[in-house]
Amino acid sequence: MTLYCKVVQLSNKYMIYQIIRTGCTKLHGARRLAEGRSVNASGPISAGHAEILLHCTCRGRRGGSSSIIRSRSESLTERRRSSGSRRNHDICCSRAHRGRWEDTRSLISYVVSKPVFIFSPSGVLGCSLVLSVQALYSSGDDVVELTAANFNREVIQSDGLWLVEFYAPWCGHCRSLAPEWKKAATALKGIVKVGAVDADQHGSVGGPYGIRGFPTIKIFGANKNMPEDYQGARSSQAIVDAAMNSLRSLVKERLSGKSGSSGYSKQGGGGGGNKNDVVELTDSNFEKMVLGSDDVWLVEFFAPWCGHCKNLEPEWAAAATSVKEQTKGKVRLGALDATVHQGVSSRYGIRGFPTIKIFRKGEQQPEDYQGGRSRGDIIAKALELFSDDAPAPEMLEILSEDILKNTCEDSQLCLIAVLPHILDTGAEGRNGYLEVMTKMADKYKKKMWGWMWTEAGAQMELEASLGIGGFGYPAMAAINTRKMKFALLKGSFSETGIHEFLRELSVGRGSTATFGGGAMPKIHTVEAWDGKDGQLPVEDDYDLSDVDLDDDFDKDEL
Repeated sequence: MTLYCKVVQLSNKYMIYQIIRTGCTKLHGARRLAEGRSVNASGPISAGHAEILLHCTCRGRRGGSSSIIRSRSESLTERRRSSGSRRNHDICCSRAHRGRWEDTRSLISYVVSKPVFIFSPSGVLGCSLVLSVQALYSSGDDVVELTAANFNREVIQSDGLWLVEFYAPWCGHCRSLAPEWKKAATALKGIVKVGAVDADQHGSVGGPYGIRGFPTIKIFGANKNMPEDYQGARSSQAIVDAAMNSLRSLVKERLSGKSGSSGYSKQGGGGGGNKNDVVELTDSNFEKMVLGSDDVWLVEFFAPWCGHCKNLEPEWAAAATSVKEQTKGKVRLGALDATVHQGVSSRYGIRGFPTIKIFRKGEQQPEDYQGGRSRGDIIAKALELFSDDAPAPEMLEILSEDILKNTCEDSQLCLIAVLPHILDTGAEGRNGYLEVMTKMADKYKKKMWGWMWTEAGAQMELEASLGIGGFGYPAMAAINTRKMKFALLKGSFSETGIHEFLRELSVGRGSTATFGGGAMPKIHTVEAWDGKDGQLPVEDDYDLSDVDLDDDFDKDEL
């Protein structure tokens, strides 16, 4: 007798063991195997919208047996069942169950609670359990399936506008979004490209864009290295509206003479970056450029004849362009020809090519780069280094239109707080609010958002356009000046309240509105707060001795 229970792995969280047993005499060995020894594990599959197919091939034999796998921790139980049939025959039986599971855990609970084996009059000699994940999108949809192999070609090198969803097949919110995403793709067909990336299978694609949760939607416009976050509702109408707004912005930029390219020149062979963004390092400039810098450096030591170095060159250039823009030059990529500038290369013991070293601010000894050599891997590491070393964003008071414009135009999102008047809180109260904002700015510093504040009544037009004015201070709004959209903090002005507000926005749950008039309001030039408590204005003393009061003042007549 031979029993087969195929090994599957569910999102690296749970494993059902393969048991191979030949003949009744091997029963105890099979039991020990089932109690915790994995054999011949297959590759991981995602456990989302899955189909469980129980399939048994039964070859009759007297004295057959049946088995049930109940969980990974329980042993294989055997119940011997005899049969009067002595004829060898083939019986093929199958049963399928289709259903939806909100997460991997609930799917596992279903699997381990169901019998794996189906009985026949002649006993069970073979059984396999097969899990096949149904993809959220297929070739019949208008949604373009994006992968690590085609993402650069389809999206990054494209001149058109792309809406890209990063999803996981096991994610319940992703499955809910799928029909709306398909509708939007059909409506935008021939106008805007709509794609989807299975981040479980192609995690490296989302790395450069800081994908942390699912679904995450990015809008790739003129600058493909700096996509915008989609902050709208998860309906096809809202998605289409956002796409058309971004398309109008792209067309306006091109009409005004701004570049509509991805931000770097396309190299022969496809996908390279701007070589000018890779700093050429030498023996003579290395000390000043790298060791004397306040920035973080990733330095490639290469040899011109090295084939691996040539393969890395376009990836290094593309990463340099993206990192320069995303970190505002705080993380830089350089390259040094180790065959020419042997002083530096020998100093750091360079023996093979390419070798990549990481130089942090103020540290003479570098660390080895251990990541992959794709642009995505390089960018992800650079952003990690940036977030480690970057200070919290500066908390700016809105003193003029230029301050607001420069801060918000350079950021995907601007957080603006309207704090109570200084006479209502004093310096201590105001500093308390600013401390909360500073902590949150530090927590989200990797996002590179702008953080600003103003005093109640100082910018009345701004308050009115945000629907804040007159009461309810402190208040906070998250604004996107490119889309002329904003969202208001509904919870408490605290670390917890602001964190929840930003989390809701990041997953597209927050409600947004359009600026009144569709444009930024007038910003007044005001004086900066001096950091002190407020002072009531001193009133002039009036001499009332010469005032002639009417004798009839006490009368009730008007």
